[in-house]
Amino acid sequence: MAPRSHSDRGPGMFMPYLYILKSLKDEKLYVGTCNDLEKRIQKHNEGFVKSTKYRRPLKLVHSQYFGTLSEARKKEWELKYTPWGGKFKKDLVSKAAGSSNGRTSPFEGEYLGSNPGPAALDTKGHKHT
Repeated sequence: MAPRSHSDRGPGMFMPYLYILKSLKDEKLYVGTCNDLEKRIQKHNEGFVKSTKYRRPLKLVHSQYFGTLSEARKKEWELKYTPWGGKFKKDLVSKAAGSSNGRTSPFEGEYLGSNPGPAALDTKGHKHT
């Protein structure tokens, strides 16, 4: 069975994401996965997530869409627990922050930086060319 695209998913369907939040309090990064990105970020910023409760406010600095939650969790594990994951995580964040076209997140209109480099990823994990 071929993976379904983001546009194939109707209301109430799972949309697995990997996301990276940055604490505006201590500048630390948090990596997570979810099926409803907007709702999950809201939960983080309302203090309902134990690991980020005392690091609020948090800003979405990267999100990436995956075909399955399992794929998103595999990438989350890689970013958290492999020797190269920390560097890759910081590279993703710096690419989003170092852009200059004024693009915004589809969630809460947060500014993601400007002028993305050619390697910037879209929400489906594809590189822009």
